[in-house]
Amino acid sequence: MSADLGTATTSRPDVTATTPPRPTRKNRAQRVGRWQIYLPLGLYLLFTVVPFYWMLVFAVRPRGSTSLLPWPVSLDNFDAVWNGMGFGIFFANSLKVGAAALVTTTVIALAGGYALARFRFRGRTVFLVALLCTQFIPGAMMLIPLFEIFRTLDLVNSLWSLVVAETVFQLPLSLILLSGFIRNVPIELEEAAWVDGCSRLRGFLVVVLPLLRPALVAVGSFAFIHSWNNFLFALMFVSQQDKYTIPVGLAFTLGEFSVDFGALAAGGVVAAVPVVLVFAVIQRYLVQGLSAGAVKG
Repeated sequence: MSADLGTATTSRPDVTATTPPRPTRKNRAQRVGRWQIYLPLGLYLLFTVVPFYWMLVFAVRPRGSTSLLPWPVSLDNFDAVWNGMGFGIFFANSLKVGAAALVTTTVIALAGGYALARFRFRGRTVFLVALLCTQFIPGAMMLIPLFEIFRTLDLVNSLWSLVVAETVFQLPLSLILLSGFIRNVPIELEEAAWVDGCSRLRGFLVVVLPLLRPALVAVGSFAFIHSWNNFLFALMFVSQQDKYTIPVGLAFTLGEFSVDFGALAAGGVVAAVPVVLVFAVIQRYLVQGLSAGAVKG
């Protein structure tokens, strides 16, 4: 009798081992929290990607086609805008302006940011406040004064007018970012270089400048992308077609009574690809530069 009871007892299945644990309130809250994050992000991603998808479809599908898929692929629209509408010249002009604005903005902001970070002089706080205040002035308000200045200097219908305007408008934010980044570099590193016989300039080039790579990438990329996308200055200061940049060239693809959507989409792809490539390459340095430059040392 006892043996049978022992056998029955040992053969009874373990209910606790096979029953799955009940979800706790914490797990349910985490699951709900993930949906609250992923759903808005998914909707925003859809809202962002769909226009680019339609631009790509219109750019690569054959003329006259109404297909909703980018197939079969045709490059007729790209040939029309690059060779027929002069987008090759517009692209070269935008590249020249962007590269020149990148170099001038970075060099001037580097010198000014070092002065703001390392020297204490009278009016420094007022100067910083003035830099911040310039960010609240719309660029459209400065078009007429800038046009008169460039006309006096004989810079109208010259790409240098765009370089000067872009550099001036990009300098305040670039100065603030670089000064904050340089302030986070310990001054003791430069002092050690001075003790070893380096001048201030050589100490900066050898010790400080290599540490500023993320900040330089952030400042340079902002200057390049802003000058690449700027439409207002290029439309106002340049009137010769061989001096147009890509944003102005895109505006002139719109006809008076009709719009060639294929050519417009192909021009949009040509304008967007360099910006996307720049962000893809420098996104890691961009986050480091912005976060470091925003921290007060």
